[in-house]
Amino acid sequence: MSDSIVQTVIQNFEKRSIIGYLKYGTNLDRVDLSYMQWINHLQEELMDAILYLEKIKQTQNDTTSRLPDNDKGQSGQITSIM
Repeated sequence: MSDSIVQTVIQNFEKRSIIGYLKYGTNLDRVDLSYMQWINHLQEELMDAILYLEKIKQTQNDTTSRLPDNDKGQSGQITSIM
């Protein structure tokens, strides 16, 4: 039995690997980085992810603030799209 979500994620990982190789000329099999360098790379990626989340939250808040009050829940978040 195939799970379409899992298949999509696998395809995205494969595409990302190709893009990374074309951009950096290497893949995750590289052995030129120390353990701490790998940790630093991960930390930088996670910091970027936090920035993306904050942008999404701000965009969501801007969108929510323009909705009529009956489309907002108690927290001010969208409870219905239509």
